[in-house]
Amino acid sequence: MVKSGIHRLGRQGLMWSYLARRLAMGIPTLWVIITVCFFLMRLTPGGPFDSDAPVPPEVLANLRARYQLDDPLWHQYLSYLWNLLQGDFGPSFKYQDFTVTELIAQGFPISLQNGLSALLLAVFIGVPMGVLAALKQNSPRDYTVSAVAMTGIVIPNFVMGHILILVFGVWLKDTVFSLPAGGWGDGGLAYRVLPVIVLSLPFIAYVARISRGSMIEAMRTNYVRTARAKGLPFRTVVMRHAMKAAMTPVVTYLGPATAFILTGSMVVETIFQIPGIGRYFVQGALNRDYTLVMGVTILSAALIILMNLLVDVLYGVLDPKVRYDQH
Repeated sequence: MVKSGIHRLGRQGLMWSYLARRLAMGIPTLWVIITVCFFLMRLTPGGPFDSDAPVPPEVLANLRARYQLDDPLWHQYLSYLWNLLQGDFGPSFKYQDFTVTELIAQGFPISLQNGLSALLLAVFIGVPMGVLAALKQNSPRDYTVSAVAMTGIVIPNFVMGHILILVFGVWLKDTVFSLPAGGWGDGGLAYRVLPVIVLSLPFIAYVARISRGSMIEAMRTNYVRTARAKGLPFRTVVMRHAMKAAMTPVVTYLGPATAFILTGSMVVETIFQIPGIGRYFVQGALNRDYTLVMGVTILSAALIILMNLLVDVLYGVLDPKVRYDQH
């Protein structure tokens, strides 16, 4: 008991040390992303105040001076970094009554709600589908799941979104199955159903395929065969022995996928006119709203770094043989 407790404490200490090292590595990674995006945005032809209607030169000069666009590029960069360290993403060039922080604060909760719902659907539908298909490999059930998963991967979001809008928003408009074709309204369940379904379908398909493949491999491992040879119930073998190994590739995929799904799908939010940060990113890119695009990019990059870190921690939970002192 004492040795077990000491081993557990030592493993926890190594884990925290590993997390600290990974976070320290994440900071320069995030800085490189910020730097590359900043200069790419500035060097791209055009500007935030270009429009079809010509702007008087004196007005354009005042706007550029207000947003420090007349300063040397290196000065703009250092000023942006300094403000960023203070938690200030800067003002939006197009949404002139809002800062980028305020826009993200408005849009991210909406994207978060839809993203978490889609993620839960992907896990609670995709994993059982893949596992059930793997346990009956090359059976009609396996072929059905594989066909459904491949269909979900092949059909793009923008196609599936318009199909569901046509069915539930037009054809079934006057029935009990009618659902809003777009907008956010009061944020009620009816406005979330179609976007969440469209957002989750490709993730369900990928999770199902990964779960199927990894479960097939897990069921062929020596320790699973040994457990079955000892006469353990099949359910116990699957749940206690095979599932942990099978979930490792799923967790690997869900790390970056979670970051993407939580920051909002640009396509889905644009189709359904949802005021999330994915739609803000699209509008910012079209309008050359430098600070808005930078803010959403930084948020997405930070989430990807954190999700990958969480995946590494979950590796240790799923596989006790993982050693943090070797990373």
